[in-house]
Amino acid sequence: MIEIRMNLAATKQIFSQIFSCQLNMFFSRKGQSLAEFAVITAMMSTFVMTAVPKFSNIMEVGKANKSIEELDKMILVAKKFYEEASNEEGRGRLPGQDKFDMGVGGYTDLAVLLQDLENFTTSDNTIGTKWVSVFGTSNGTPSGSNFQDDTKDECSNCNPYREKGSDEWYHAFSRETLISPFQDGHYIYVIIPGEGSGEDATSPKICVADAENPKHLHKFMEL
Repeated sequence: MIEIRMNLAATKQIFSQIFSCQLNMFFSRKGQSLAEFAVITAMMSTFVMTAVPKFSNIMEVGKANKSIEELDKMILVAKKFYEEASNEEGRGRLPGQDKFDMGVGGYTDLAVLLQDLENFTTSDNTIGTKWVSVFGTSNGTPSGSNFQDDTKDECSNCNPYREKGSDEWYHAFSRETLISPFQDGHYIYVIIPGEGSGEDATSPKICVADAENPKHLHKFMEL
């Protein structure tokens, strides 16, 4: 944001100097026609319109950086949740997991997930049906998206006090929700289940993403 303000201020100063110079020329010359003044005005409009795309791109980069920061927070919160569950329940699990060996979303294989991410550039995509909303679809989803809400499944030896995924995320963030800075953004996630037992056990893996462009806006953690 500092870079944006600095660039905007510098550009305004340049525009002001050019405009002031052109005005001085206009008023210092007798017989200056309105047509010539119109040309000056048109030139100024061109300068302004040329600068807009640059600032727009800077804004998009700023939004992307903000979204990545939010995804980092989710990864840290998920890790803390896993560690607390491990201490309290005897086995770690991630938000929305009923047990460590039960997934969230439509993936059980990491290779398939990574392959889908390469083609997941918009929320209006059939891949979206495999993903679950972090804070619930009731918090607003992009038009045409097919994200799911996590639900509690019946299982043996599950923590009886567990909640559906959106509620566990909500409480893990001290009863706050994170909102994507993008108009068509929405935070989604999937969990590949762990498996095995004892020394042969593998931990679950989580991927969180922004629906604005999951291919480029995502974070992955393997515990």
